[in-house]
Amino acid sequence: MNLNCQFEYRHDDFNLKVDLDLNQNLLGILGRSGAGKSTFLKNLVGVLKPTVGKIDFNHRLLVDTSLQMFMPTHQRHIALIFQQAQLFPHFDVRQNLEYGMRFHRNRVQKFSFDQIVDLLALDQLLNRKSLQLSGGESQRVSIGRALLASPDLVLLDEPLTGLDRNLKNQLLPFLNELKQQLNIPMIYVTHHPEELEYLHAPIVTMTDGILQYSD
Repeated sequence: MNLNCQFEYRHDDFNLKVDLDLNQNLLGILGRSGAGKSTFLKNLVGVLKPTVGKIDFNHRLLVDTSLQMFMPTHQRHIALIFQQAQLFPHFDVRQNLEYGMRFHRNRVQKFSFDQIVDLLALDQLLNRKSLQLSGGESQRVSIGRALLASPDLVLLDEPLTGLDRNLKNQLLPFLNELKQQLNIPMIYVTHHPEELEYLHAPIVTMTDGILQYSD
C-alpha cells in the first residue's frame, strides 16, 4: 500500500489535519473517541470532501483541491466497514455476500465466493437471514461482502465496537487470517491498543484531529 495524504478537513469547530506517507499492508490508527479517526476514513473513501489538500493511493490521485478534482466514491474501489454491520435484513447471508460481487463489474475478481466463505467460516450461515445472526457473525458477513467487491483498500472503522469480550476474541483471529492470507491493504482504526497488538500492526496515533507517528 502506498498512501500519501496531505489534507485538512474543517467543519464547524472540528479540524482534521493529516500528513501521512506510508507503505504498509496493514496500518493501525489509534485514538480516543472523537479524535477524528472516522472522519479520516470518510475522507479516504469519499463520503466527505477535504477542505484543502491531496489524497493519493497507489499513485492514483483521488483528491486534489487545487485542481478541484474529487474522484467519486464508487470509482475509488475502497471498502469501508462500519462499527455496526450494515446488512440487508431481507437477504440471507448468501444474498448479502453475492451483493458485494456486483460491484467489481469489469474488474478482475480478487477472491472467489468459496474462498471468502471458507476463510471467514460462513458456510453454516449461508441460508440464515441477517436478523438471525450474532454481532460477530454479522460483522464477518459484512467483511466478506466488502472483500467480494474486490476493493483495492479495506478500511475498518472500529469493527469490534459493541461486541462483548467473547465475540471480540472470536472475531480477531478471522481478522488476523485476512492479514496473513489476503494480499490486500487494510487500515484498522480503534481506541483499543490490544486489538492492534494482536494483529501486529504498525501504529499511527490520532489526537485532536492530528495524525502522528507513534514511538
